[in-house]
Amino acid sequence: MLDNTIDKEIPEGLKLPIHPAGPVVRFYAWLLDQMIRGVIYLILLVTLSSLRELGIGIALILVFTLEWFYPVLFETLHDGATPGKRLLGLRVVRDDLEPIDWQSSILRNLLRGIDFLPMFYLFGLIATLMNPGFKRLGDLAAGSLVIHDLPTGKLPSLNTPPTPARWPLEPAEQQAIVEFTHRRSDMTDARADELARLTGPLVDASRTPADQLSAIASWITGAAPK
Repeated sequence: MLDNTIDKEIPEGLKLPIHPAGPVVRFYAWLLDQMIRGVIYLILLVTLSSLRELGIGIALILVFTLEWFYPVLFETLHDGATPGKRLLGLRVVRDDLEPIDWQSSILRNLLRGIDFLPMFYLFGLIATLMNPGFKRLGDLAAGSLVIHDLPTGKLPSLNTPPTPARWPLEPAEQQAIVEFTHRRSDMTDARADELARLTGPLVDASRTPADQLSAIASWITGAAPK
């Protein structure tokens, strides 16, 4: 499976590791969606065939509509994932990692016809192999990105509400505190407190140093108190 990892900076100033989906897994997702649509098309044709020419005409109109709007509806209404993408753990987002909107989804799917040229998505394949985000031409035009929807680690439960830092923190400092809290479960309590004390006056003697950093991390990420 051809994949990559890139760092994306979000509006809060933090850099997150993102895993763009390569052409192989995206092909499998496309194939699953084609199978699902094929079943739907077959049901429509069988159901409407009793109306003869009128039924066939209605069925062809519905098939055309579904062919173009099936991915758009799922991407915009179901967290950026068609059934095929969801089964393989993929989803479509904007370049800033915000959920994809109607305009971007319509544009990336309308340009699918160009990606298909001259046959078998050759233009799209060449485009995906020429950029680190594996973007086909539709993604480049729409400012979208297909990523692996990897499960993210959750901050540990806290008995105290999120606590703001005593002074404004730089983005790199915020990221370090959040990463510390994510990895805290892999450390002993003594080691976690030892590392937390390295932040100096950011922690004090009122509470366990590691707990204080975890509370600050919850404030940074907007987590609700447990």
